[in-house]
Amino acid sequence: MPAPTQPAAGRGRSGLGRSPGIMQTQSMRTPDLSPRATGGLVKTAIAHPRLLQAAKTAIAVAIAWKLAPLMPGVANDYPYYAPLGVIVASFPTLMGSIKNAAQTLAGLVIGIGLAAAVIIFSEPSVLTVSLVVGIGILFGGIRQLGAGREYVPVAGLFVLIVGGPNADGYSIGYVSQMSLGIVVGLAVNLLVAPPLRVSAAVKELSMLREALGVHLASIADALDGSWPPEEGEWSKQGATLASTSTAVRRALAEADESRRINPRARIRPHDLSTDYDDLAAIENATFYVRDLTDVLAGAAWGTPVPVELPDVLRPTLSAAVRATAALVSEWDDGEPSLDTLTAAEQAAAAVTLAIHEHRELGAEAIVAAGAAALDITRMLAALSPGITRDVPAAA
Repeated sequence: MPAPTQPAAGRGRSGLGRSPGIMQTQSMRTPDLSPRATGGLVKTAIAHPRLLQAAKTAIAVAIAWKLAPLMPGVANDYPYYAPLGVIVASFPTLMGSIKNAAQTLAGLVIGIGLAAAVIIFSEPSVLTVSLVVGIGILFGGIRQLGAGREYVPVAGLFVLIVGGPNADGYSIGYVSQMSLGIVVGLAVNLLVAPPLRVSAAVKELSMLREALGVHLASIADALDGSWPPEEGEWSKQGATLASTSTAVRRALAEADESRRINPRARIRPHDLSTDYDDLAAIENATFYVRDLTDVLAGAAWGTPVPVELPDVLRPTLSAAVRATAALVSEWDDGEPSLDTLTAAEQAAAAVTLAIHEHRELGAEAIVAAGAAALDITRMLAALSPGITRDVPAAA
């Protein structure tokens, strides 16, 4: 919160290897300023959430600053708090803006109430000011206040120090102008392209699916190549997949919140429950992929736990992993096939069958392959409900 002042009176391609003449001709080209091209650039800029939020906040600040002097009574002596109210209400989602604004106003009222108690029963002094700030910090421990927690001690301090003998007028002006800014900010946020984060969340979920498919394919490549393989990215991607899934869950939560009381959600309806189900399935699959990666790393380099993986079992295991990778890739492309799912399940079953056929190798020699087969089977079990649901209906 800014310190108060005294009341106011009123990817491009490189040009390397091109001839100077061509480069000069291209550098002198006149930019396309046609309405169609310009409109496309504007649309692209507006589609960026951060740019859109910045533009809407700037517009709302201008409106609030113009309206602030029109407030009746002592409120028009404190117009600089109206833009601050706009900033409080500028949140990525409508529901977040309302929640943030309500919490801030609650924090202001509590802080002003603490200061009022000092004015009524005592007077501002080193002791009372310190007491108000200390109690305000204690109120800041209330989780329900959220964004308003930091405003409790600040509001009390401002009323006692800045308001001084005019503390009652200052308090009214403070809350009134903040409320005006909040109303303006919420109105602009609602009327001007209210943010809807569904498309971005769905895109991130698709990127997670793609990363899972690529990771499985790289594991299959490692199994098909010379053994033990050189340490590659596939041995380190398990943690990356886990952190990515956490980011996707956060994005889905933001998308879900952005749909609440958002008129655009009625125009562009989307059921996020299936996306949450898919994410849960991918998170489960990621857990099994990490376990599979650890098993293969142990077989290749003896870390984290040294195990054996007989050469005779690697081709069958590779085929099962590759079939699962193909299944995930098809799912990400939006055209999953029951035939591909069946092929992956049969490939996983073939690993188990191969282990039984070579059980003469001994328990120590087949334990890694058995663990890998179980990981693939569980992976398929986690993914199959969503894949089956998304199989295109027969024409």
